[in-house]
Amino acid sequence: MKERNVMFTETDFRILDSYKSVLDGLAAYLGDGYEIVLHSLHDLDHSVIKIINGHYTGRREGFPITDLALSMLAKIEERPDTNCITYFNRNQKGEPLKSATIVIRNHSRMAIGLLCINFYMNTSVFQFLQNMTPAAQTPDSPVEESYVENVDELIVQAVTEASQKVQNDSAISNANKNKEIVSILYQRGIFNLKDAVVKVAGLMGISKNTVYMHVR
Repeated sequence: MKERNVMFTETDFRILDSYKSVLDGLAAYLGDGYEIVLHSLHDLDHSVIKIINGHYTGRREGFPITDLALSMLAKIEERPDTNCITYFNRNQKGEPLKSATIVIRNHSRMAIGLLCINFYMNTSVFQFLQNMTPAAQTPDSPVEESYVENVDELIVQAVTEASQKVQNDSAISNANKNKEIVSILYQRGIFNLKDAVVKVAGLMGISKNTVYMHVR
């Protein structure tokens, strides 16, 4: 194997490097039953630039691209509209894997990398469910997320929840309740939304200058 007959730019390398944190996020979400591999197509002799749970296939960083990945790459280059291929295969021990190969492209739509996910199908049901149930979450993990149709609904919901929390806390004096509500909204990033200060002020029945004061 050798380098592909294409020139990589500094931007291409930065794009690939940015995907390394994506692997960390996928691994944290999916759990231990998945091997996740990031390939650079610049140097096929050493294409693996990041790998998580490489014990499933015995690989580590610096390993070459596989023959199957090469054939997938050939299919991808024959059909430029191909962005993902899923398939079943086996590791060197003959153990079954369900795999997905996702193409990483640069701004010119040239394939510069592959993100490969291999699910180890011999993973026990117990281990799989451990990763997918609330019991596996840490105490600080968020357990609720708001799915709304628009930003206004999100702000209304955030103000309502913050208000209820503050009003139910007898340790907070009446004089400080608005300040605490704004503090909660600030911590949740609500004021990063467009016109949030004006909308929050209207919902709380206070002036926008008061909201700005509490934010400061």
